[in-house]
Amino acid sequence: MRETTSTAPESAGSLVPPAIASLTATESEGTSFKAAADVKPVEKAAIRPFRVDVSEEALTDLRRRIKATRWPEKETVADTSQGVPLAPLQDLARYWATDYDWRKCEAKLNALPQFTTEIDGLDIHFIHVRSKHKGALPVIITHGWPGSILEQIKLVGPLTDPTAFGGRTEDAFDVVIPSIPGYGFSGKPTATGWDPVHIARAWIVLMRRLGYTRYVAQGGDVGGLITDAMAVEAPAELVAMHTNFLFALPEDVSNAIQSGGPAPSDLSDLERRALDKLKGFFAKNASYAFEMATRPQTLYGLADSPVSLAAWLIDHGDGDDQPAATVLVAMRTPTKGQPPERLTRDDVLDNITLYWLTNTGISSARSYWQNKLPYFGPKNFSIPAAVTVFPGEVYQPSRRWAERGYSKLSYFHEVDKGGHFAAWEEPLLFASEMRAAFKSLS
Repeated sequence: MRETTSTAPESAGSLVPPAIASLTATESEGTSFKAAADVKPVEKAAIRPFRVDVSEEALTDLRRRIKATRWPEKETVADTSQGVPLAPLQDLARYWATDYDWRKCEAKLNALPQFTTEIDGLDIHFIHVRSKHKGALPVIITHGWPGSILEQIKLVGPLTDPTAFGGRTEDAFDVVIPSIPGYGFSGKPTATGWDPVHIARAWIVLMRRLGYTRYVAQGGDVGGLITDAMAVEAPAELVAMHTNFLFALPEDVSNAIQSGGPAPSDLSDLERRALDKLKGFFAKNASYAFEMATRPQTLYGLADSPVSLAAWLIDHGDGDDQPAATVLVAMRTPTKGQPPERLTRDDVLDNITLYWLTNTGISSARSYWQNKLPYFGPKNFSIPAAVTVFPGEVYQPSRRWAERGYSKLSYFHEVDKGGHFAAWEEPLLFASEMRAAFKSLS
């Protein structure tokens, strides 16, 4: 892979890389965390070090609010058809209020080089880890909803140090993981306009600001929309992209999903099952998306009740269940004794707690309101596009659909495990898929 340069200081990463030196912190207004930054005025294009330091008062308040939750009665069914079941959520809340330790998550984040930079008047937070291997290919990886940068941090080690995980030196990446505006530690837009296209343009600015002249992009869920939009913008530096959720469907298939048009007459059995799954998802399992796309400001409970926020974030389905089957399993999986790549209840609570401490339940929901473009449809760009299909995803597209959605499909692979939160659930497999997807660029 071609060697590139970066202007910001980086360090090599393992699954959880060694901690970087402590940074002087200054309070970030309106949040429960502190951000390391120069106290003197800095240029808008400057890249500023960032460090998470949540106040103990904020964590005490979180635990108090969890314990004070007024619970509803139990659901009247024996399955998840009415929403997140009471018993597992109460079990999670008890652990959250007593034994969960946010400081461990804070330490994991602060072990990675984090930065902020202002783009179009908004602070963008990002992780940036440069591989120790020469010639590493830069990649910008975008999370989705209800995720965050925490979905991707287990990718850092395998991508930046592939030889430690069974890969080759030439498989190495420099990794950039930004927080979408309104999510995590990025700024919250105070005006409209931050749709996937605007965010894609901001990511292009970010990669240029880091000094990269050749890079690739990866995304799924909302991050997939942003990654597709980056490719459509066609910056000369972006040479390929990879997604784990195919939005680039053929026009006739997209119409059947989005406007109730007739199903194409030439569907294979696999394609008919995929279309039925997508139609079923939007008919029965996407109410959260409709609420956020139309009335996000109404979700005040997300800012007032940690348990309300937890239930909202957990109640996202995959191809197996709603809530996602892997998340329900993780909610009852203790971290102790598990391999580092295993998804556990601490991982689930790390993500929820990040949303709570940054008060981004509603600001992240607005990202759905901002998107006025159709979710599905063919994408017009010329760079190579790669697709990995996970069996537990909302649906499984055919290669033919991917070839009709992307004009230059370079890689298509169906793997045997993993779901909607694939990077979170199966980080080693996900990293190997990224290596394979971009292998031709080495």
